[in-house]
Amino acid sequence: MYKQQVIRRIFLCCLLGLLYPFSLLAQQSVDVTAKADTNSIRIGEQIKLQLTATLTPAQFKDANFKILFPVLPDSLDHFEVVSRTSLDTLVNQDQHILHQTFTLTSFDSGHWEIPPMRFEVFTGANTAPDSAVTLPVGIDVNTVAVDTTKAFKPIKAVQSVPWNIWDYWLYIAIGITIALVAIGIWWYLRTRPKKEKVINIPTVSPYEIAAQELKALKEEKLWQQGDIKQYYTRLTDILRTYFEHQFSIAALEQTSEELLQNIKPVTKLNQQRDKLRSLLAIADLAKFAKLQPTADEHEECMQKAEEILEWTKPKPGAAEEVGKEGEKQQA
Repeated sequence: MYKQQVIRRIFLCCLLGLLYPFSLLAQQSVDVTAKADTNSIRIGEQIKLQLTATLTPAQFKDANFKILFPVLPDSLDHFEVVSRTSLDTLVNQDQHILHQTFTLTSFDSGHWEIPPMRFEVFTGANTAPDSAVTLPVGIDVNTVAVDTTKAFKPIKAVQSVPWNIWDYWLYIAIGITIALVAIGIWWYLRTRPKKEKVINIPTVSPYEIAAQELKALKEEKLWQQGDIKQYYTRLTDILRTYFEHQFSIAALEQTSEELLQNIKPVTKLNQQRDKLRSLLAIADLAKFAKLQPTADEHEECMQKAEEILEWTKPKPGAAEEVGKEGEKQQA
C-alpha cells in the first residue's frame, strides 16, 4: 500500500513538471492581429490597417514583459504608407489592448496581400525575444470600370470663371493703403514749416582776438625771460591767424615770401608790406638762425605788429555788411 502511494506521488510530480512549461507559455502568449477596414478598393483609395495586441492583466502589470510593434517602412509591396498613428492602449474588461492604425493606399491593380506583421515579445529582463506573427491581409485593388460599348466623348473646352471684384479685395486694400501713405508723406513734406537758416556771425571779430592776444603776449614778457624763439613764434602766428580770418589768406600755410606776395591784392594790408617784411625777417632769423635781436628790436617788432593791426582794422559796421552779403549768397 505504501509503495503504491509513493509511485502515485512520483507520477503526479512528473505530470506537473511536464505541464508547467505549457502553463507558462499560456500565460506569456499574446494575441496579435492585423485587420483592414475593407478588402476591396479602387486605385488611389485608402485603407485603414489596424494592428492590435491583446494582453492579460498579469502581462500588462509585469515590469519585465514588453511587446514591440512592427515598424512599417514608407513603402510596402504594392502599397504606400500615407500616415500612421501613435500607439494607444484600450482597457476592455480584463484585457489590455494595444493598437496602432496605418493608412495605406495602392496604385497597382490586382489582388495583393499585406505581408504578415511580426511583433517582438520580451518575457524577461535578460531573455531573448519571442515572435508573434499576424496573418496576411488580402486586398483587391480594382481599376475604374469603363463601358467600351459607348462612344468616346470629346474633351471639354476650358471653362472661364466670371470676374468678381471681391476676389481681389486684399490687393485693392493694399494698393489704397500705399496710395494714402504716399499722399500723406507728400502732404507733410509740402506743408511742414521750413526751418530758417541760422547764420552764425562771430561775436568777437578777428581784429579783437588778435589785439587781445598781442596784449597777452606783451604781458607774458617772454623775451625778457630769454625765450626769444617762442616770443617771435607767437607774434607771427597771431598776425598770420588774423590775416587768415580777416582777409581769407592761407597765411598759416605759407612762407614769409609767399605771404608777402599774396597780400598784394589786399590794399590795406599791402600798404603795410614794408613793416611786415621787416618783422618777418627778424622773426625768421630769431626762430631758424638763432639770431639774438636787441631789446629795441623786440619792442620795435611788437610795435610794428600793433601798427599793422590798427591800420587794417575793419571799419564799424563792416561785419554786418559781410553778414548781409552772406545771406544774399545763401538765398
